[in-house]
Parts: sequence; structure tokens; C-alpha cells
Amino acid sequence: MKILYLTYDGLTDQLGQSQVIPYLRGWRKMGHEITIMSSEKKAKPELIASIGKMLKEEGITWKNIPYTKSPPVLSTVFDIFRMIRYCNRLMKESSFDIVHCRSYVPSLIGEYLKRKSGLKFIFDMRGFYADERIDGDIWDQNKLVYRIIYRYFKKKEARFLSCADYTICLTESARKEIASWRSIANQPIPIEVIPCCVDTDYFHPEKVKNEERIEAAEKLGIHKDDLVLSYLGAVGTWYMLDEMLDFYKQLSLKYTNSKFLFITHESPDLIHKHARLKQIPDDKLIIYKADHDEVPTYLSLSHLSIFFIKPVYSKKGSSPAKMGEILSMGIPILCNSEVGDTTEIIGSTKTGAVLKSFTPADYDYLIDQIPRLLATPKTQIREAALQYFSLEKGVEKYNKVHKLAQTSNRSC
Repeated sequence: MKILYLTYDGLTDQLGQSQVIPYLRGWRKMGHEITIMSSEKKAKPELIASIGKMLKEEGITWKNIPYTKSPPVLSTVFDIFRMIRYCNRLMKESSFDIVHCRSYVPSLIGEYLKRKSGLKFIFDMRGFYADERIDGDIWDQNKLVYRIIYRYFKKKEARFLSCADYTICLTESARKEIASWRSIANQPIPIEVIPCCVDTDYFHPEKVKNEERIEAAEKLGIHKDDLVLSYLGAVGTWYMLDEMLDFYKQLSLKYTNSKFLFITHESPDLIHKHARLKQIPDDKLIIYKADHDEVPTYLSLSHLSIFFIKPVYSKKGSSPAKMGEILSMGIPILCNSEVGDTTEIIGSTKTGAVLKSFTPADYDYLIDQIPRLLATPKTQIREAALQYFSLEKGVEKYNKVHKLAQTSNRSC
């Protein structure tokens, strides 16, 4: 098949490198012709050149526009029109079978292309975009413009779900929620659950060379007897930094040899500022900005890894990408409930511990689980990643969806 893949996330972003490119390479290996249309933020020229070279060698065509940051709203509208214009040009040059849209903004273009040219339309919705903007305090509902935008995207969401030849969501929890929505015509809709998968060969503890691990530990001042709790990824919006620091402070009372490692591109000053307010010494925190190819090495220094995510309505549709990466490295997880399918996965595989509420008593519950988690074989933890988050399985599911979409007769 000839697939036109639209994403408003750039391939030079960490997300693009971990959650877009690996899938597309897998599809290409299955024989599909792939053209990517993305919106790219400013990035290092060598990174752009490296990604471009790799995609070209794989036989994948990459087209992009520069991402427009401001003014709010109007910049996105401007980018949408530029992507539509570029896609119309691509349509004249090649006859695509499918337009595969990653999230809601590209799906505005995908729906248009389906109506105009009859392409099969895949709505790869990811999370509940409009509700996430509310729950994350991004679209202030005290402002009329954001109330209008929210209602617009909720109407579009129902339309995408109704007319897409196939929809992809990230969690079983999201699929059940969508099945209950009366705003969607043509229920039950064709829908597949594909979580945020991970390249389990790349995130593999045995692929990290011992000398590299020793060098990384020395660089960060981590000693052999330290208990390392890690956090991977961005801080803020969804991720509850204060609550994670509260937990760590309580953890450090029992495990005085513990250190909290942040593998993040966030400002160290921000994290230290929050920690100091909780009287956590600076030398207990290690903050390292890792490039994508360094993440497995630095993550391998962890004994445990944590993420607390706001347990809000929109997180029913969330599959934290870091979850598959952490489990694939054989590291047990400490997390909270009411986020996608995390409770069910952790519970069934016994690869972590789940917090019910952000209280000292529940923090103690997690701390009491640590001896059990540290004794869990890495192979058992990694097996959970292979079962739920394998990139290979994800690519196979996507291939199945593309084939089924070809036979669809749904209309917009």
C-alpha cells in the first residue's frame, strides 16, 4: 500500500524518534510505500541530517513544514493550511491508498483528503486530545476562544470516529469509554487498541555494555551501594513532580542510601527548586539530560522507576511511552492508578506497585513493596514489555488495520 502519514509532532522530537519512526520503519519492511508529512521545530542540523539520511536509506520519503509556535491558535491554523497545500501537491505526484493521521490536528487534514480524494482514513487518535487540553489547564475555559475551540474539537472527534475507516486508541479503557458515547454515528465503530510500543531490542539491559554503565555511574556520582529511583521524561502538565518528590522524601527516610535520578530535558533549577521547598538535599537528586541514544544506558542505573500522572478523565486514553521502555529494561515500576491500563498491566504481571492515593499511608504501602520488587527477576519484568508493548506486535497490529481499512465502505 501507499501510505501518507501525517503527524504534527516532529520527527526530530524525542517523541518522533521513539513513537513515530520505529513504526514507519516496520511498515516499510512489510513492503508499504511510506511518505511522511510532519511539522518540525528547530533542531540541530546534524540531527535533521541524520534522520533524513536514515529515512532515505530505508526508502521512506520525508516531507515537512517548519512548526509555527505563535500566536496561539492562529499559528496552528496556519500550519494546517500549509500542510493541506503540501498534501494536495503530494496527491498530484503520487496516488496514495491510505492517509494515516497521528492525533487530532492531522486528522482535520485526513478527513478532508478522504472526502476530496476517497483515501482510506485512519484516525490514530492517541489520547483524548480535547479533554487533555482541559485537564492539563492548557485551554482555559474561562476564555471564550478556548471554549469555542474545545467544542469544535469535540464535534470533530465524533466525526472522525464516525467516518474513519479504522480508529486506533491506546488503551482498553479508552475503547470501552468510546463505545459508550452516543454522539458517534455508526456504532460500533471499527477500532483497535495499540499502546505506545517500544523497540525492545533497543531497550534491552543486555545491550548496555558494562563499561558504559560503569562510566555513566561514575559520571553521575552513583555508587555501588546506592538505591537509585529514576524518573524518565518531561516534568509538568501531567506528571506530578511535587507528589513524586513527597514520595521520595518518605522513601529516603527508610532507604538512606537512595538517590533520585531524573533523566530529562527539563531545567535542573526547576526540579531543585521544588525539592528544596520539601527540604530534600541537592546531593540526593541527580538530573541528567540524555540524548535518545543514551537513554538505555542511564536508565539501566535504576533499581526502580516512578511516574505519577494526574488521575483525570482524559487519562483513560493514556499509554505512557516510558512504561514500555522501563519494563523492557527489566526495571520495576511505581505508579498511580486511574491512568489508562496501567493498573491492570502492573497487577497482572506483578512488575510494580500501584498507588491508590497520594497520602503518606499509601506512600508507605509502595515502600513496603520495594523488597519484593527488587527480588523480581529482570527477565520476568522484561517479559511484560514483550507481552504488552512489543514494537513488533504493534507493527503487526497496524498492518492488520491497514488491510481492514482497505475493505471499508464508511463515508464522511
